[in-house]
Amino acid sequence: MFEITKLNLQLFAGVPNTNATTDSGLSAENKTHYDMTLIDEAGPYLVHDQFGQKRPIPRNGGKKIEFRKYASFPKALTPITEGVTPDGRKLSVTTIEAEVAQYGDYVTLSDVLDLTAIDNNVVEATKQCGRQAGLTLDTVTRNVLQSGTNVHYCGGAAGRDSLTADSTLKVKDVKKIVATLKAANAPKINGSYVAIIHPYVAHDLMSDPEWIDAHKYAAPENIYEGEIGKVAGVRFVETSEAKIYKDSTCPAGLAVFGCLFLAD
Repeated sequence: MFEITKLNLQLFAGVPNTNATTDSGLSAENKTHYDMTLIDEAGPYLVHDQFGQKRPIPRNGGKKIEFRKYASFPKALTPITEGVTPDGRKLSVTTIEAEVAQYGDYVTLSDVLDLTAIDNNVVEATKQCGRQAGLTLDTVTRNVLQSGTNVHYCGGAAGRDSLTADSTLKVKDVKKIVATLKAANAPKINGSYVAIIHPYVAHDLMSDPEWIDAHKYAAPENIYEGEIGKVAGVRFVETSEAKIYKDSTCPAGLAVFGCLFLAD
């Protein structure tokens, strides 16, 4: 048996419909569509390590490695006397040491995040750690190279604190540095010297009519990472990670860009 109840629907006319799809309480469900392809962060050219010599240290071989260098003999310009044994000469050896250092970082991810997150955070954390590792090692190498004492200051300045806004790298500075390297019998790298410079320095240098773009003189497979061109026998490699000095050794209000000129 069924009982039918009649209702006056007008009695509900003043009650709001809380289940309507236009209710503001559903805004959390009206999500934007997420593209699963993430935007990669642009990174700099990491160039400093590519010109170095890499040497392994055997397992359990300690933290330091020693390199040795024999000094060249001077010219023997004094004629020897027949039947008389000359005094002769001794070998002279100098050493250079390098010590291993460890660098690292990590990201903490919970199991809940891994199970519920929209993006694959493990993969992205791995990518970010990889980028961080590259930047770290490139900077460590750069800082060691920049600590050298053979320094040329552009425009003939006596020191870093004497530089001015007009002390930009010009072809005449490059030619003077090349002359210094040649006079020291510094061997070239694949037929040229190499310079690592900041993009702002490259902007000044590339306006010179003697500048040759990289694609005009080298095959694509022979171009260094970050290489942009050549002038005065020097191949130039560009990176935003080139050293920038902004400390008390610089003129007030000026940043000084460190440029590295390398021989083999």
